[in-house]
Amino acid sequence: MFSIGDFVVHPMHGAGKIEDIVEEKIAGVRKEFYVFSMPAGGLVLKIPTGGAGSAGIRSVISQGEADRLMEAIPDLAVESNANWNKRYQENLSRMKSGDLYEVARVVKALVHREQKRGLSTGERKMLYNAKQIMISEIVLAQKSDYDDVESRLMRAMRQKPPKGKEPSV
Repeated sequence: MFSIGDFVVHPMHGAGKIEDIVEEKIAGVRKEFYVFSMPAGGLVLKIPTGGAGSAGIRSVISQGEADRLMEAIPDLAVESNANWNKRYQENLSRMKSGDLYEVARVVKALVHREQKRGLSTGERKMLYNAKQIMISEIVLAQKSDYDDVESRLMRAMRQKPPKGKEPSV
């Protein structure tokens, strides 16, 4: 499915590179694993090659797709459940989907909630993780600098949508 050197995305950890494909014996069975490393944070994961698809591993979006995402962020509608637990579960489900637009909705909803009401510790951590997932992929897609992408992303998240398209938070 993937080769050494491919840039891929893990839905809960963000974007990185397949550094190696190794074979290991686990419980007496030989299995192949992708050695996945993330430039930001230095995380290294071993992902079974046979289970990569079911784990949500996918290729990094193209530069054009990243550009379209950044342009679409101000217009993204976001919802926010009043119940903290339900809101947290909905946001977690969006993040696990692996869909970058859904992750953007999580970031946007939490950024707006933070500005209006503040965030709980769990939501603050979720906001940080969701931002890292987005930034890591956009950096690779646009071949950009981390700080530049973070700055542009947060500017887009705080941008007001056109009249009549107010996000509900």
